[in-house]
Amino acid sequence: MAAQLADHLGWKLWDHRLTEEIARLANVDPSAVRRCDERMDSRFYRLAKTFWRGSYERSSPLGDQIFDTDRMMSMMEQITQQIAEEGNAVVVGRGTPFFLRNRADAFHVFLYAPRAEKIRRLGEEGHMIEEAEELVEIVDRERIAFIKHYFNADWPTRSLYHLMLNT
Repeated sequence: MAAQLADHLGWKLWDHRLTEEIARLANVDPSAVRRCDERMDSRFYRLAKTFWRGSYERSSPLGDQIFDTDRMMSMMEQITQQIAEEGNAVVVGRGTPFFLRNRADAFHVFLYAPRAEKIRRLGEEGHMIEEAEELVEIVDRERIAFIKHYFNADWPTRSLYHLMLNT
């Protein structure tokens, strides 16, 4: 839907392009950014990061820093603000409504589907029902934790959205 909207309006679409831009600016492999995308680092990693700045499965060297979800979120906010300044863009997810909540020129849309519908769609894509149920559970749980940790909010935060659509 986002791609269709961007195409219809003649605006730039920032979906996977956003994570690719972060990877380019951070000089890391795009897979490092994708591993952090809308997920929190594990409790073990957060504890280890406190004591030691070594490598980790989700981390990539970035000078004297580590590329992890904290670094990604910092860059995400900066890039999202730049995109908003340029205007005429459709930005998908990744905390955008929180980063742009005070901008009068931003219109926030939340797309959702009931759990059973998500599972059905995954089944149509070839996933076994048990696998689809687990995948839906994992993704929702990760998003809830991500939003709680980085924005101290519940997911979805309905007050941020101008329009919510059941797809």
